[in-house]
Amino acid sequence: MIEMTIDSVRIGLMNRQMEYQYVVLLREKGAERYLPIFIGPAEAKAILIKLKGESVPRPMTHDLLHSIVDTLGATIDSIVVSDLKSDIFYAKIIMNIDGGQTEVDARPSDALALAIRMDAPIFADESVLDKAGIPLEQDKETGEPILEEGDIARSSEGKGKKVSEEEITRLSAFRDFIDNLDLDDFGKHKS
Repeated sequence: MIEMTIDSVRIGLMNRQMEYQYVVLLREKGAERYLPIFIGPAEAKAILIKLKGESVPRPMTHDLLHSIVDTLGATIDSIVVSDLKSDIFYAKIIMNIDGGQTEVDARPSDALALAIRMDAPIFADESVLDKAGIPLEQDKETGEPILEEGDIARSSEGKGKKVSEEEITRLSAFRDFIDNLDLDDFGKHKS
């Protein structure tokens, strides 16, 4: 398992129909490898509210879940982005309940929104990073990650495996998203 942090939540145009897509960028702790995960607008808002230290007048769904976990006397040990199958990320919430440990299946976006509320560490399975991790360098002026041509394809190679045409096609959604990011929006959603 590789420890990750939430770097930022970004928004970009996903396709020619001018539809916006949100992505949470996880960053490998102590390294320059990123894991982009597409998320919905509600989950993006839930993560951004906590990243920015904002409050809401009434509890959001993830705040409610946090309260329920606390009320039941449970704790969140960690969040793990555990798998990537057919372009779908999977996550587990590792909970400590009554002296035992339980794994709960979750969407990564929900698990991340809960992790940020409960100050739980975030991990990614090495195989997930091998498939979808992107090594990005920082722009010297802005500090923002820079995506070089071919980074998506290289990131899917993992441990010397040859990249199949099918993998390149599947990962092209990431390339399309990153190519259409609104650069003026980058600094607005960072913690």
